[in-house]
Amino acid sequence: MSLFPIWRPGIGCCLLMALAGGTPLWAQPFFLPTANHALFEPGGEERFFVPTVGKPWTTGTFGCVRTEGWQFHEGIDIRCLQRDKRGEPADPVLAAAAGAVAYVNRRPSLSNYGNYIILRHVIEGLEIYSLYAHLGEIRRDLKAGDPVKAQEAIGVMGRTANTRERITKERAHVHFELNLLLNDRFGAWFKKNHPGERNDHGDWNGRNLVGLDPRAVLLEQRARGDKFSIVDFVRRQPELCRVLVRATSFPWLRRYAPLIRPNPKTETESVTGYEIALSFNGVPLELIPRAVSELPGKNKSRIQLLSVNETERRKNPCGRLVIERNGRWDLTGHGTELLGLLAF
Repeated sequence: MSLFPIWRPGIGCCLLMALAGGTPLWAQPFFLPTANHALFEPGGEERFFVPTVGKPWTTGTFGCVRTEGWQFHEGIDIRCLQRDKRGEPADPVLAAAAGAVAYVNRRPSLSNYGNYIILRHVIEGLEIYSLYAHLGEIRRDLKAGDPVKAQEAIGVMGRTANTRERITKERAHVHFELNLLLNDRFGAWFKKNHPGERNDHGDWNGRNLVGLDPRAVLLEQRARGDKFSIVDFVRRQPELCRVLVRATSFPWLRRYAPLIRPNPKTETESVTGYEIALSFNGVPLELIPRAVSELPGKNKSRIQLLSVNETERRKNPCGRLVIERNGRWDLTGHGTELLGLLAF
């Protein structure tokens, strides 16, 4: 719960934009990235999700689903339907929405995601980045900036990775994510905060992406049809904590402007920081500009924890953003670093 009064207007209608050709659209649905549609069939979960070895199908879903809830899985693992004569996966992997290629990695040794591709979509004014990992092959002609249509083939399912234990043929899958981008100045931030460390993927380093649950997005979209709103979906995600960041100009404010809640106080006073609601894995769900007269008194820290939803923390501990010490909640080093990147 916020420490400050909040004005909450209704959600306005936003013009949806598809990057392919820059054509404005009034609807931009997400599609499943393969022909496996068992997600939408009663009891189809075991035919859709690929679990970790010896574990239930739930370990192939998004969230705190591994290592007794303490290991985060950033996306969903979708089972293959087709195999070639060698038993290798052969399913075409399809663009989940119209957009453009943001990044392509064709050097599997550089990532535990193996061969992967990221697409950029603009939906209701939000930049959404879909990621498709462990591909056997990425379409050779695709490069950053190329437009793609919804359900256009972009590669072939595989099991590439740089991990010690290879993905077996039985577990062949596409790892699929829906992400938001924390900061397009990630390269500069990383060089400053992690000098000497390698960054093989520039702004597309995994630390710079925060994810939504693709399963929840797809199921809610199917249930609500034309009434589905990705902005509304993000805003309604469970809140882990609220923080105050004393910064007034950072890329998220431009890239995700529909998530900013107006504050009448800042119409007459200058903005001196933002109150930010975070999900368990660090997605900024809501940002409220704050005037100096609204800020807590003596604490002048650039980043300040305001409140914690203890129920959500117990339910989803794997985000590791906050920790309780001696009856008091604090941001962890990971939480402080994430917010430092956000406001860089």
